[in-house]
Amino acid sequence: GKEYENNRHNLGYKVIEKIAKRKRKSLKAGKGDYYYCQVESDGREIFLVKPHTFMNICGWVVLDCLADFNMRPENLLVLCDDINLPLGKIRIREGGTEGGHKGLRSIIYQLNTLDFARLRMGVGVPEEGLDLEEYVLQDFMENEWESVHQMITEASDATEDILSLGIKKAMNKYN
Repeated sequence: GKEYENNRHNLGYKVIEKIAKRKRKSLKAGKGDYYYCQVESDGREIFLVKPHTFMNICGWVVLDCLADFNMRPENLLVLCDDINLPLGKIRIREGGTEGGHKGLRSIIYQLNTLDFARLRMGVGVPEEGLDLEEYVLQDFMENEWESVHQMITEASDATEDILSLGIKKAMNKYN
């Protein structure tokens, strides 16, 4: 909802919106609890999806989307925030653990696999004493927005490169 629109946990949404805008597409309600649009990339059909649930329980929505779009987990790219990366840094991986990210944990649990790509976007480490959940649900501070906008652009470019060049070449380019 609007109250979470500009917080750290919503970076994936910002990237999806930027790519959709580049492709001149609008997201629409899906069959389940998500919004999506269909775009083309190098002659392939791509679905940009924004789950409309809390991050920590988004796995079942991802599972529904894969079924609705007749896709397998190896065709999935998850875009998410990462407190283990400095603000503005992105990292692309072919698979792996959740790294403490509850949204990834939910997806891994529902899909029963670690084998899906992810693009993680750094939101920095919370100040000592600040609850992690509280931190990721905070809006970015005014002095962080320049880095955030640059990261959203870079993550959008990286996502499109993953689709056109493949994940290994994109990893070499961005990691």
